[in-house]
Parts: sequence; C-alpha cells; structure tokens
Amino acid sequence: MIISPKVFFENCYGSYGIAAVNVFTMEQIHGLFRAGQKANAPFIVQLTPVARDYAQARMLSAMIGAAAKCYPDATYAVHLDHGNETHAFDAIDSKEYQSVMIDASHDDFNRNVARTRAVVSKAHRHNVVVEAELGVLAGVEDDISVSEEDSSYTKPSEVVKFVQETNCDSLAVAVGTSHGAYKFSGGQGIQFHILEKIQDKLSGFPIVLHGGSAVNTKEIERINQAGGQLSNGAEGVSTDEIVKAIRYGVCKINIATDARLLWTRVHREFFKDSPELFDPIIPGKEYMNEYEKFMLNKFDLFGSVGKADQIKKNNKIVLNK
Repeated sequence: MIISPKVFFENCYGSYGIAAVNVFTMEQIHGLFRAGQKANAPFIVQLTPVARDYAQARMLSAMIGAAAKCYPDATYAVHLDHGNETHAFDAIDSKEYQSVMIDASHDDFNRNVARTRAVVSKAHRHNVVVEAELGVLAGVEDDISVSEEDSSYTKPSEVVKFVQETNCDSLAVAVGTSHGAYKFSGGQGIQFHILEKIQDKLSGFPIVLHGGSAVNTKEIERINQAGGQLSNGAEGVSTDEIVKAIRYGVCKINIATDARLLWTRVHREFFKDSPELFDPIIPGKEYMNEYEKFMLNKFDLFGSVGKADQIKKNNKIVLNK
C-alpha cells in the first residue's frame, strides 16, 4: 500500500525510525519489498537523479509498481532524493512520487528558502510532501561531492525561520554524518548537542538523517579479501547513535552506502570463489537474499517492525495515484 510519508512521520515521531533506501536495480527493489512485507514495516523507496538517469525514471517506476503487486502487503512511499527544481517538478507531474527533496543546501539561507518554497508551492497542490535541507553534509555519493572544509553543521538558530518561511514537511540536517563510505574518519560521530537544540526548537517536526549507513567493517574486510581496495579507516553511524537519534526527532534515516557495500561484497566473493561462472542470475539471487536479511536487520534496529498495520489504520491522506 502506498502511504504518504506525512502519515509515516506522524506515527513514528520519537518512537521509531523509517528506513529510506536508495535503489538502482531490480534486485534491490525485490529485496527491499520482500523484507518490508515480511517485517510488516513501513519504508521509503528513494530514487536519486543519478538513478533516474541510469535506469530511466519510467523503468524504475514500473519496477516499483510491479514490486507492489508482487508484495501486496508492503507499506511504502516513493521519494525523490537530492533533486533540484527540474527533478522535483518532473517527479510531481509524474504522479509516481509521494515525496520530493529539494536540495538547495549549498545556497545561502535566503536563496535556499526561495528555492524550497517554490517546490513546496507546487508539491502541496498535488498532495506531495517536501523534504528540505539546511546545512551541508561532507562526503561523496552519486554526483554529490563535498569536502570537509566546505561542509557546515545546521544552525539551530535558523531552523524555525526556515521551516516557517518554506512550509516544508521535513528537514534534513547536518549534524556530523556524511555521504559515502568514508564517514566519521575523524571519529567525531553525530553531534547530539546540535540535534537536541534543533529538536527543542522544532518539537514534533520530522527530522531527516542523511548518511545513515553503518559502513560495516566486516563487509569492508570481506570485500578487500576478495580483491577490493577499500579503506579500513572509516566508520558509519553506530547502532547506538541511530537509536539515540530517533529519540531526538529523527524520523527518516537514509541508507545507500551499506547496500552498495553489500552488492560489492556479494559479487566480488562470488566471482573470486567461482571464476568459471558467468551467469548474472546466480549472484543476483544471492544479493536479493542478502539484501532482504540486511533490511530486516535495519527495520529491527529502527524499531519499525510490525508498525505498518497501525500506519494503515491512521492513513487519512488521499494520494495522487
């Protein structure tokens, strides 16, 4: 069942988190929907502009629609991640998305407000919710590349004015996480003193945590043992930090890097151990199974297992499909 993230956030705030997962391939979509249905957990399917360019937006939407038929008890929403105005307006017009993100975080405050407000104005007319971003995350993911010196924490003093002037529905904040596989290389972790101040000023308002992958060191070790050359000197968001962040109003937790590391590990090990094979279906099936287990663990960590039924009962928003 497709349900607006607005309903997700109203139900989960301060209690559990919603996994928002970036997908590129059929195998990822199968694994995600299969896990969501099995766990009876709500989730958000995220599509970036890079994913839409790679597979074509219509192909991705068709695969998601097919997955909804294959897994009819899955409870989900579709979200455009890190879009500009062109991406956001196209997603809204397609009537395939329940949520869009306008990423104007690299602009100054007033320009960010103006760009976000323009997207909100159109999105709300179509019952589409809008995620905005204030503050700049470091890291590399898809076509996003921000150095540590160019990143900046979200200023708690600005959040109320930003939300009031844009009328956005959720806010992605920069509190120490980063995009890509090399998070927390300095060991600083989430800055909870900043997150706490943001929640104090935006009590009850949904906060989004980008860069929410764990970057499992065991996965990196296995990748490198199978021929990879990834750095061992980085850490992701720890389980303790994720659980704690949920208590501070983080409703949506973005996951991308962990799924990529999983893909790399499965395929590197398969071709290392079976160099005589070349059938993509064999490692593809293994990846789907591993992806399902991976997402079941995430749903359990975020506390969302079994929460889909209550969300369905509380769903009062008529969607654009």
